[in-house]
Amino acid sequence: MSASFDIYLASASPRRQELLTQIGVRFELLKVTVPEVPAAGEKPQDFVQRVALEKARAGKQLLASHDPHPVLGADTAVVVDGCILGKPANKDDALAMLTSLSGREHQVISAVALVAGHEAIRTNTSQVTFDSLSREQINAYWSSGECQDKAGAYAIQGRAAMFIQELQGSYSGVMGLPLYETAGLLTEFGIKSLP
Repeated sequence: MSASFDIYLASASPRRQELLTQIGVRFELLKVTVPEVPAAGEKPQDFVQRVALEKARAGKQLLASHDPHPVLGADTAVVVDGCILGKPANKDDALAMLTSLSGREHQVISAVALVAGHEAIRTNTSQVTFDSLSREQINAYWSSGECQDKAGAYAIQGRAAMFIQELQGSYSGVMGLPLYETAGLLTEFGIKSLP
């Protein structure tokens, strides 16, 4: 392995970059484009696993065949009533998502995949309960600019933390990269994170 970095990260997410840095993983970024659209009838867990693996595979295809570094791909979905809430397309979409999450529990499913000589994937599911939100709170949250480009139209590490009544599972998984599962995969591939 190179002395300068451990893996490639096939993600533009600043949150995933921050989380990898948090556990001492050195990485280089790869820009990949993978459609994040569920197939007809695809279950949420199958969807996030497929997309995470497709991102890692797409990243590996960009590299020279002799490059030994693994490529990490990840995906996260917010799920309520079995429906996947992706990134909001516009204000109305974001307001509808936040309204659907208000006063109830939902799931956040995060998958992480590594591709090198072989492929491996791990998944984390967390249960998140939102407080009941007023229309004023929802509109104010939209105006903060934090909704855009976030699955389910919220960021647990930002202002939306004040909406969360209860979290059962992985805080980092809800952010977009479950660190326990990620560290396990890295160990499987011979990569050490912080002890």
